[in-house]
Amino acid sequence: MKGGPKVALLIETSNAYARGLLRGIVAYARERRRWSLSLSEHTRGDKAPAWLSEWDGQGIIARIENPSIAEALKTLKVPIVDVSAARLLPHLPWFETDDGAVAHLGAEHLLERGFRHFAFAGDTRFNWSNWRQEHFQHSIRAAGRECAVYSPSRKFAPDDDRQIEDLAEWITGLPKPIGIMACYDFRGQQVLDACRRRDIAVPDEVAVLGVDNDELLCELSDPPMSSVMPNTHRTGYEAAALLDKMMGGLKVKGETHLIPPSGVVTRQSTDALAIEDRNVARAIHYIRKNACNGINVQDVIKAVPQSRRLLEQKFKQLIGRTPHQEIIRVQLDRVKELLTQSDLSLEAIAEHTGFSHVEYLSVAFKREAGMPPSKYRALNSPR
Repeated sequence: MKGGPKVALLIETSNAYARGLLRGIVAYARERRRWSLSLSEHTRGDKAPAWLSEWDGQGIIARIENPSIAEALKTLKVPIVDVSAARLLPHLPWFETDDGAVAHLGAEHLLERGFRHFAFAGDTRFNWSNWRQEHFQHSIRAAGRECAVYSPSRKFAPDDDRQIEDLAEWITGLPKPIGIMACYDFRGQQVLDACRRRDIAVPDEVAVLGVDNDELLCELSDPPMSSVMPNTHRTGYEAAALLDKMMGGLKVKGETHLIPPSGVVTRQSTDALAIEDRNVARAIHYIRKNACNGINVQDVIKAVPQSRRLLEQKFKQLIGRTPHQEIIRVQLDRVKELLTQSDLSLEAIAEHTGFSHVEYLSVAFKREAGMPPSKYRALNSPR
């Protein structure tokens, strides 16, 4: 096709998640074949653009977030891929962040910091929020803890200041210290605003974790907010790859593609250790600072003198891992960052993360991630 196929992108440009999808789609279009892309600036609640009824293209990738968009698309005879969790046209193939994996990652992040009390601040208007809440509760209960859930006292408009006060009232009544996961960064920012109104210390009394890693929103929060980072680039890229095949004749019905998140970006809002045992807290701090320098358990005991047996017993009791397992966990988290955010060889990554042999790194990584480092890099690196 001369000039490449015409592809419409019905994706809002007003938030970081959607812009990440767009970057992934554009990367595929430029890498594999040139597409003629049509994109109108709009937000989640907008109707379908007027030009769509006259459009003569070959494929569409859409965030079908409202009935108006769904109505405009359901009669079109071109291949369509949905990248929204709303599922308003379930016969279409769809790509979405794996909300179960997001919630599990968030629960792990807060559990690692020693919290014994947990809560989830969601937004029941959205499927993805409800799914994240369900999975977060399950992960927390699997760890032997309970999870409180924010239930608004009334229906609030998105910019209603009374929403912050309602959150503040809820947070005031929660046991402290507590780790709160918000369904997305905007709700997390509201939780932080509510804490500030009631003079609740963050992160010492309340640690707050968002989702989406909207860098501007997270850095403007007070204090800067930690956030789970979805792999939006990969989501958009793979959605574009499937649309390409569909435009080439592949017949696809409503299959589901869930893309795991990239990790947690830690900022000040969760930079806490809610562990009363000072020796264990000091040992964890030492490990997280020095794990990638090739330390072992004996080094930890030298830094925080006590018997190895007692230290291991306390670690298992308070964070569910031995000191050795905590060292490996911190190392592997850094390995994942370097695999996805750098072009370093595996040998160089082993050197940077304290593994004496690349073979040991590979075995430990596959045991923890379920795949070799090369496959993890291929699946999670921005293309």
